[in-house]
Amino acid sequence: MPTDLLGREYETFPAPEPLDHHGPARVIAMCNQKGGVGKTTSSINIAGALSQYGRRVLIVDFDPQGAATVGLGINANAVENTVYTALFDPSVDPHDIVQHTAFANLDVMPANIDLSAAEVQLVTEVGREQILASVLRKLKNEYDVIIVDCQPSLGLLTVNALTAADGVIIPVAAEFFALRGVALLMQSIEKVQSRINPNLQVYGVLVTMFTRTLHCEEVLQRIYEAFQDKVFHSVISRSIKLPDATVAAAPITIFAPGHKTAKEYREVTRELVARGIVA
Repeated sequence: MPTDLLGREYETFPAPEPLDHHGPARVIAMCNQKGGVGKTTSSINIAGALSQYGRRVLIVDFDPQGAATVGLGINANAVENTVYTALFDPSVDPHDIVQHTAFANLDVMPANIDLSAAEVQLVTEVGREQILASVLRKLKNEYDVIIVDCQPSLGLLTVNALTAADGVIIPVAAEFFALRGVALLMQSIEKVQSRINPNLQVYGVLVTMFTRTLHCEEVLQRIYEAFQDKVFHSVISRSIKLPDATVAAAPITIFAPGHKTAKEYREVTRELVARGIVA
């Protein structure tokens, strides 16, 4: 039986069976208030792998930097409406905001710098934590998975994402400083669970940017001590191929399907299906 980098034994995760129907979607928030830990990269590549396994996937770009939008080849400054419009203009159908990418089964709800104003505007909105949930409710039946790529903050946008989500995946870079903020994120998740969304789950912790160094191995061990079996068996290596895929505006699972990192993201995706997190 194979073992992971922590020495845990696990069954190899099989390629998922095709689905005989689609929807309603499982909503996953990709969340960590520290920047640069691989949230957007993981959102795009898990979505890419799921789409290749025949799942219909929507990425909601919930970061004003719009990295997920650009990373899937959409020019957010050239589209008329973005996720910002969906939040504040109820007369606009969310279906009209969704953009189809060049990849089968993979769509994106784009974001651009306009979204940076949302944090202030949400303060005065009625039911401000529930607005994204009400938008996604209209889209759930068309997709199998909706991934919300959160911005690196614990503000109202992230609270909206946690309120709308069924569960959270926390990407954590294999470096000491990346560990420090996770406790704050867990406090925010617990507050949302207790006050707004009691069904919210922590689906798992995904270790990213791993290299075979003593430092990374120590950090991996500390992450395991904190989260135990919530840590995915699959670990994502640091790779120069990921920026290449970003420049090509494609998931690495499509851009370089034989590359080690592409295999790792497919392994994560199979683990998500095997654990029943996604269909």
